[in-house]
Amino acid sequence: MYTEQVLDHFQNPRNAGELVDADVTVEHSNPACDDRLRLQLKIADGKIVAAKFKVIGCTPTYACASVMTEMIIGKNVEEARTIKPETLVAALGGLSRESMHASHLAAETLMMAVDKYICDLR
Repeated sequence: MYTEQVLDHFQNPRNAGELVDADVTVEHSNPACDDRLRLQLKIADGKIVAAKFKVIGCTPTYACASVMTEMIIGKNVEEARTIKPETLVAALGGLSRESMHASHLAAETLMMAVDKYICDLR
């Protein structure tokens, strides 16, 4: 039912947990399925140096959050903006149509975090 990559990120999530000294914390949910994602970022000189997440949701939501955090650590905030749902789906070897909501939740939460960081700088 799930790709090997999805199962790996679900069973061995990267960057799950709490980031005590986060510069940005956002939470977002998908009203259709009630999955929730909390994303925390530590940013130095415009570069994401740490990211942590917490999920209440399905296997693909965990996997999308995990792979998303791997992709953004080390990137500047503008590079992080380029990560789209389809970027996450490709990194996970695909998702079923029923699971696509997970990639949208992760990408939307990331955009919220980046936007919040940029807005807070002003």
